[in-house]
Amino acid sequence: MAETMRAARLHEIGQPMKLDVVRKPIASGTDVVVQVQGCGMVPNLANVLANWQTWYPQMPLPPLPAIFGLDPVGMVHQVGDNVVGYQPGDYVYVNPGRACQACHSCLSGTPQKCGYWTLGGYFGYNENSLEMFRLYPEGGFCEFMRAPQTALVKLPDGLAVGHGTRFGYLGTSYAALKKCGPLAGKSIIINGATGTLGVGATILALAMGAARIYAVARGEKLLSRLEQLAPGRVITHSNLHGPVAAWVKSQTSGKGADYMLDTLGAVASLDSMKDAMYGVKRGGRIVNIGGTAGDLGVDVKWWMDEQMEMIGSVWFTTADGIEMADMIASGAIDISVLEPKSWPLDSINEAINGVSSGDGGFTNYLVTI
Repeated sequence: MAETMRAARLHEIGQPMKLDVVRKPIASGTDVVVQVQGCGMVPNLANVLANWQTWYPQMPLPPLPAIFGLDPVGMVHQVGDNVVGYQPGDYVYVNPGRACQACHSCLSGTPQKCGYWTLGGYFGYNENSLEMFRLYPEGGFCEFMRAPQTALVKLPDGLAVGHGTRFGYLGTSYAALKKCGPLAGKSIIINGATGTLGVGATILALAMGAARIYAVARGEKLLSRLEQLAPGRVITHSNLHGPVAAWVKSQTSGKGADYMLDTLGAVASLDSMKDAMYGVKRGGRIVNIGGTAGDLGVDVKWWMDEQMEMIGSVWFTTADGIEMADMIASGAIDISVLEPKSWPLDSINEAINGVSSGDGGFTNYLVTI
């Protein structure tokens, strides 16, 4: 008889998840099975489960009943016959990015450009994602999950599970900051700085040598807390008190910041993003990793005349994750300010609905298994 495990599964849109007993996955080839200890809870998951098919019908969710869960951390439990470099007992983060692993984009280290690119345990980007969901059906809200060895990031000994499950958001910010360009001695606007992506981006930008971080958000309490990470280097502004672009220009002798990272959430106004963009200096670079959607009216002559660059950045590679793990192990990155808040798997529905009860991006939500 096949071994079984517990898993939280969504059976119907609009209904709570159910705790089911399902078949436990088996490792083969270059795949591994990870015993999940904890999985990050996406603050926007309730919105995704309820509205995604209406918002973005071209981007499929996993076929129901589905095991969601985007940011799993645990121990390697079983390895396939062709796995190299991993063994049972390794402490790992499982990057949910799934791609074909055979096309030019994948082999060039840019799997996000692959036509099969999918976020396992979350959503896909086109109909090809259905094949990825078939090959790797488990997200992190279960006891065991199968994943390709190329998804594994070995975590530093002693890193708490509740911090390891933040790697998805940290990695998204890290990859985007790398796309900005060298940060040493440069200035950057982080729009939406007190959210989950924004707080991580601030921590990482400091570690990567940014001279000035212009942190923009609404809430002054969290902005003040963000400023305390590095007084003098993190300079904050509530956009409730006036336009961002004018404020940044006033801080930079009229020139503007070298870069901008937009991290706004799905329901944020595009007007806020557009305002902050005009705070970037001539020849600057703007990278978007937020969830806002819609048509952004940009003066294309400004874009041309000022030689602006605008880049969209999705998720991060396993190599980026390895770099972050090494930076944490060396002490170059300190994520101890992130405060884990957890629920057991049995309380999965309470967890989905409880992610607004923390301190913005300083709280890391997870489900423990």
